[in-house]
Amino acid sequence: MPFKKERHLFIEKEPNMAKKKSITRISDKKRGRPKIRFSFWGLILIFMLSFSGCFAIYMIAANMNENFWSEEFDKVVVEKKNAKVPNIDDSPEQEDKSDEKNDEEEIRTSVINPIAQSEEKDTSYLSSCCLVTDSALLGIDKYTEFKDIIGSESLNAAGCNTVTIESSYGNKTAYEILQAKKPENVYIMIGSDISTASVDDMISSYTDFVKNVRGYLSSADIYIMQLPPLRADAEGITNNTVNEFNTKLLTIANTTGVYCLDTNTALKGVDGNISEEYVDTQNGALNEKAYKQIVEYILCHTV
Repeated sequence: MPFKKERHLFIEKEPNMAKKKSITRISDKKRGRPKIRFSFWGLILIFMLSFSGCFAIYMIAANMNENFWSEEFDKVVVEKKNAKVPNIDDSPEQEDKSDEKNDEEEIRTSVINPIAQSEEKDTSYLSSCCLVTDSALLGIDKYTEFKDIIGSESLNAAGCNTVTIESSYGNKTAYEILQAKKPENVYIMIGSDISTASVDDMISSYTDFVKNVRGYLSSADIYIMQLPPLRADAEGITNNTVNEFNTKLLTIANTTGVYCLDTNTALKGVDGNISEEYVDTQNGALNEKAYKQIVEYILCHTV
């Protein structure tokens, strides 16, 4: 059998075919990453550089201006002086109270004195009232429901700020006792020294007393009661002096924002003197009927 010689075909591969192309794909995660990463230390470096630059500019300005530091200091002082200091009274609650107080002031100053007749109040109203008086009305608590009395025989208009009165609070002035009591309504009838003291001195002390009471008891209603008329046979003084004093009491009421009661007219007779029915025939002082008439007048003349 003849030997067959195998023929091998050698095919030369092309160089480009010998190498396979490799394709590298970039994942989606890598594509989404930012090219510039955040650096905390870099931020600090930027801050320090900015601060250093500003400080350098500030110091250059200070060196170029001789009055730089004095001007800056004066500016700070002025700003502190002009700064508004927080005040507790600026709170909404305090503003509301301030508005209420202003409303009360407006109401009081709009009232025409002496107080006109009003609807009669019950005698229970007197439990909220306190009377400051001298010898004129000291006996009123014995015959009426007006029980809270501050007074003494030694109290008078000229000494109303200095004379002390024996009370459960000790020997105190009328004003000090009112501070302790804090009544809702204050009635004042003093002036037993009208025949011995100067009317001007009496009015001066009276005004100071009312202002003090008005300032401390700002929410209380304060009534100045005019003095009753005298008898026709009164010695050393006439009703003209009483009327002059009462007119000045009306002025005090109008200027201090309190009320005035014309208790003079309440006890006056047709002849201009006190009606005989209100006078004790033995000592010439006010009697039980006079006290009751005054209380009735108070209950019918309120605000």
